Amino acid sequence: MKTSSLLVSIIIIMQFSTLINVTIFRGEWNGIILTLHTMLFILAIGIHAEMKKCKPDRAS
Repeated sequence: MKTSSLLVSIIIIMQFSTLINVTIFRGEWNGIILTLHTMLFILAIGIHAEMKKCKPDRAS
């Protein structure tokens, strides 16, 4: 799976979890959703950093 596809998937999960929280649970799970978004954000940053580290530098 391409890195960009994986990062877009993480963003989609974050958006749908917010939508479900607001529409179905009426915002009652804000703390849980905030924690989930924070963990997904850290995961996405880690994936991006790992892929950038493994990718050869094209400027040289």
